[in-house]
Amino acid sequence: MAIHQLSETLINQIAAGEVVERPASVVKELIENAVDAGATRVEIATAGGGKTLIRVTDNGSGMTPDDLALAVRRHCTSKITNDLLDIRTLGFRGEALPSIGSVARLRITSRMTDADMGHEIVVEGGRHCEARPAAANRGTIVEVRDLFFATPARLKFMKSERAEASTITEVVRRMALAFPHVRFLLSGTDRTTLDFPATGEDRLARIAQILGKDFTENAIALDAWREGVELSGHAGVPTFNRGNALHQYAFVNGRPVQDRLVASALRGAYAETVPRGRHPVAVLSIALDPALVDVNVHPAKSDVRFRDPGLVRGLIVGAIREALAMEGDRASTVAARSMAASFSMGARSTNGHSGAYGYRPTAAATGYDVAHSPCRPLASAPPQGFSAGEQAPFDAISMPSARPSAPITASPNGADHRLGAARAQVHANYIVSQTADGLVIVDQHAAHERLVFEAFRKTLLAGDTPLASQGLLIPEIVDLPEEDCDRLIQHADDLAKLGLGIERFGPGAIAIRETPAMLGEIDAVALVRDLADEIAEWDDANGLAARLDHVAATMACYGSVRSGRVLRPEEMNALLRQMEATPGSGQCNHGRPTYIELKLADIERLFGRS
Repeated sequence: MAIHQLSETLINQIAAGEVVERPASVVKELIENAVDAGATRVEIATAGGGKTLIRVTDNGSGMTPDDLALAVRRHCTSKITNDLLDIRTLGFRGEALPSIGSVARLRITSRMTDADMGHEIVVEGGRHCEARPAAANRGTIVEVRDLFFATPARLKFMKSERAEASTITEVVRRMALAFPHVRFLLSGTDRTTLDFPATGEDRLARIAQILGKDFTENAIALDAWREGVELSGHAGVPTFNRGNALHQYAFVNGRPVQDRLVASALRGAYAETVPRGRHPVAVLSIALDPALVDVNVHPAKSDVRFRDPGLVRGLIVGAIREALAMEGDRASTVAARSMAASFSMGARSTNGHSGAYGYRPTAAATGYDVAHSPCRPLASAPPQGFSAGEQAPFDAISMPSARPSAPITASPNGADHRLGAARAQVHANYIVSQTADGLVIVDQHAAHERLVFEAFRKTLLAGDTPLASQGLLIPEIVDLPEEDCDRLIQHADDLAKLGLGIERFGPGAIAIRETPAMLGEIDAVALVRDLADEIAEWDDANGLAARLDHVAATMACYGSVRSGRVLRPEEMNALLRQMEATPGSGQCNHGRPTYIELKLADIERLFGRS
């Protein structure tokens, strides 16, 4: 078969298969052109999920008739010269408009700032006419109708109108996050109108528009720099997480990207702090020399390649972990509001209606019967945590006075600390403490588990000094499959650093001779069995060395204060003080919150005092 030259229209349609994957791809390309043209207002209108109509209007610099003629031809652009290593704009390939015009009905109307009139050009299925005069305001209007009418086979791969409209919304949200100085207005017959007013240099205000006020209340600012790479943005506290990764946004030199390296760095930064199956929320902006990043990986320009990926990943992981260590252990405000809402709903259901609180008689008035009274004395009942006998030890702590004349002073035992002073233990698992402006409820097992884990981690980072261990009077023997025994013995030296001493006891058994001293009395057999299962799951030459944190987390879970253990007041306060001094104590090793804080204003609101 003879070789022949493909037609220009067919070449454009092939290129469109890479550049224009779906309606959202068209919206992305057109918004990028508007931003590159210096627009401060971009309006997007859609119909039929973008398959019927996409119209993007901007107030940018506009184009001349000659520019319009070149804009619909391939590889024509005003955004670069001859250096692909110095790309400082969003577009540079010159493929978007001709690709769109080859598969849809495209109309571009534009007017320069100082021009007397505008001009328009029309492209249908790759065939275009000359630019002609047209009435237009300053800027450019790009209208795309009947997307993929020239390649109907592509329409079979489109999703429903609702799904395509949702994808377009996500593209606009990402562009709005990247450019807070631009106002974005998204409307159409297939959606609810969205308006993102410009916020100038206040990026946090734009983030609040996109991700909501909840994120800004639970976000930690990032500002780090290393070897010419700058990282800024905001990352959510670990207890503020989501069920998918759609709330993770990354920008490289202002360009929205969906990069696997950044996603991997986020997972590493939040390791051991976010529950499995949950994802952190973050908005990250990376700035570096354009020569150090390749944006010419794919025509869609959503993928990038860093010249030094290890440097970028290390910067992200290090900056987020440092920020979490400084203030990431604070409780999520969402959890506090949920708790307040639960209290409020309980009170409303008790009163039988959702209006004001009030009394509702439940039975006809009768004589007082101590046996059936809801207020009967409980002298014969066993102590339940709030009885006088159980609370007597707290008398040593300065308790607040109910007298109006009594001054409110900070407790010498910790009420002036961030996590306050212990006031009670509820259900032998939850510590209630009083702070200067509210109260805190602590899950004692989750909190202590985190403290033990951080002690293990500190030992691992310290070097060759192993954790203190305690020898067993009679070694514990664990029967295991021979291959599990082989794997455990292979990593016996690593386990010894954590205070766990094991040795081979025949072909199918392991003898446990030492356990970590800080764990106290533990079920050593169950611990070794769990470790054997974990090592078998991801064992290789360096498997355990790369996952010693995970092993430490498993061991910490076995040595933590168990639910149901009654603590003395001094033990509770000691736990609170250790939490304040320990990075990441706001969540346990599995990512669950260790405490919830309820502000005094929230409590007063529950009682109608504010």
